[in-house]
Amino acid sequence: MKLFWEISGRGLKSGLQTTRSLALIIVPVYLIISLLDKTPVLKFIGHIFRPLMEFIGLPGEAVMGVVLGNVLNIYAAIGAATPLHLNQRQMTVFALFLLFSHSLPLEAAVSRMAGVKAWPFIILRLGAGFFLAAGLNYLWI
Repeated sequence: MKLFWEISGRGLKSGLQTTRSLALIIVPVYLIISLLDKTPVLKFIGHIFRPLMEFIGLPGEAVMGVVLGNVLNIYAAIGAATPLHLNQRQMTVFALFLLFSHSLPLEAAVSRMAGVKAWPFIILRLGAGFFLAAGLNYLWI
């Protein structure tokens, strides 16, 4: 029984630390995007990127989530996408795009350590994400 409580305590501590780490990313990004949504800033950014984002079936404002996902991590992208109220198709396309292209600075650094040049690696991942997301958007029934 003592072993059960020890393991449970470590699991609870680890779970709370993980929740805290994720909340420190997701909550501020969510709040910032929600605030920007109340101002003309997000609409302006969305207007600029609308043609590119509509090609893959997303509203222009979703570019914030794509950029944050590529520069920071998936959790920042989730925090940015949540206040946009994307529908099922849009969220699936968004997720597919970021499945291929996320955390690019960190992963480019790792690829450089493995001997792979960073720029072709980044372009390949962004291109694959974009074109697969566009394909899914156009094939969605």
